[in-house]
Amino acid sequence: MLKIENTEVLGWGHAIHGMRNPMNRLRNAGTDHRKFMRMITVYVDLTGPLYWWKEFDTYKVGTVANSCSTMHKIAAKEFTLEDFSYEHLIDKEVFAYPLGGGWRGLSPIEILNATIELLNNARKYYLSMEKQKVPKASEKAKEIWWQMIQLLPSSYNQRRTVMLNYEVLANIYKSRRNHKLDEWHTFCDWIEGLPYSELITGSSLKDIPISNEIMEEAKRRVHEELNTQLDHFCKLHEG
Repeated sequence: MLKIENTEVLGWGHAIHGMRNPMNRLRNAGTDHRKFMRMITVYVDLTGPLYWWKEFDTYKVGTVANSCSTMHKIAAKEFTLEDFSYEHLIDKEVFAYPLGGGWRGLSPIEILNATIELLNNARKYYLSMEKQKVPKASEKAKEIWWQMIQLLPSSYNQRRTVMLNYEVLANIYKSRRNHKLDEWHTFCDWIEGLPYSELITGSSLKDIPISNEIMEEAKRRVHEELNTQLDHFCKLHEG
């Protein structure tokens, strides 16, 4: 599950100034020549499971995020099923449990519910220990806190306010559009709905020829460099 809210896109004026209008199709010339896309800034609130955030966090350049702290706020509210991404969990027994024990015969969704119950029991115990302002109670509270932290499933949903830009979104879209996680499909669908999203989702750069203006500029610079080298050679061998 991925929830996307409060999208805001800024920086169009500065980006247009930076893209140098005479060099049209600049977006197709590669990252060195499309710096204007880094100037188009996107702010958005994202709520998604920890297993998705783990992949999102591989995009370090061009992203900034403020998250709800799991470490500090884990006991702030009671855990409920809606705090987790569970849409693909099956409500029937699908595994064999050769070791037996308390999990035997439970479906995946029942196991998640049992985990939530265990987390809530730990939360209640933790809060009761926190109220007792004595050293031993504090040590016990820390021990119970660890039970919540290390038992928390990766399907737990975390909310973050994220700042991105069109360049990093182009990189994400290219590599994640056909990913197996539903969350990436939701994210890429959102990208397609952004203003002038064709800047992000356009065809692969390797399949698009560089614009004539850029090609002519490159040729001119090559000729200038060759003429400069020729003049230098001639001066060295005068007389």
